[in-house]
Amino acid sequence: MTDDGDDRYGAFTLEDLTAYLDTGRDPVRDDIEADDVAVDALRRLERLRQASADLLDADVRAAGHADDGWIAGVLASIRTTAHAGRDVPVPDPDPAAHLVVTEGALRGVVRSLGDAVPGVLVRRTRFSGDVTVLGAEIDVEVTIAAAADAPIHDRAEALRSVVRSALDEHAPFVVRSLTVRVADVLDPGSAS
Repeated sequence: MTDDGDDRYGAFTLEDLTAYLDTGRDPVRDDIEADDVAVDALRRLERLRQASADLLDADVRAAGHADDGWIAGVLASIRTTAHAGRDVPVPDPDPAAHLVVTEGALRGVVRSLGDAVPGVLVRRTRFSGDVTVLGAEIDVEVTIAAAADAPIHDRAEALRSVVRSALDEHAPFVVRSLTVRVADVLDPGSAS
């Protein structure tokens, strides 16, 4: 899998989706709302906006000094997580059945687990190995941004623990290794 793409989320560009969100999704655009990939990207953009508001100090927001590089990095990660990716085979006792889960769905699980850990924003999840082979051993790398108002190591370890447990229970592959990398440290009390 590569992260290269045409910067489209379903049939729409990031600019299309951002403009639609800026209107409060009113009037409703049926063409966007019917596109599952676009709707998934909209949800991620909404979560990004909420996370940004939660993590940035009120003075920083009022002064308009958000860390544009960090926000751009998170927006870029939407491209990675919004695409379905490879089909991961799911074991089934019926030999006629062909069940799969997509990498995108598994990345969504990791992202939702990250949303539950205070001060953590999952930027990227990467599965290394051949996920298309049933029972393959896969290395998982989760890249996060963490707020600096609590021990970062504790936040990363909390996420690592819940992700490991969820993947061990639900992923149709063997997790050989799970690494949580902190790519950004957010200091809500400082302006850039």
